[in-house]
Amino acid sequence: MKEKVYEAFVKAETPKRPGDIAKELGIESKEVSKYIAELRKEGRLISPKRCFYAPA
Repeated sequence: MKEKVYEAFVKAETPKRPGDIAKELGIESKEVSKYIAELRKEGRLISPKRCFYAPA
């Protein structure tokens, strides 16, 4: 599921909020936030502005 979350950010043209990705994938935003934290630690996601995320 973490890869699906990452792929959703990659497909997005602009930085997205966790809630947007959660709606798109049909999962809880808490779950998306957990994966975002993991992806940020791995250096695969960045936060260009507060509460928005994009691929690094």
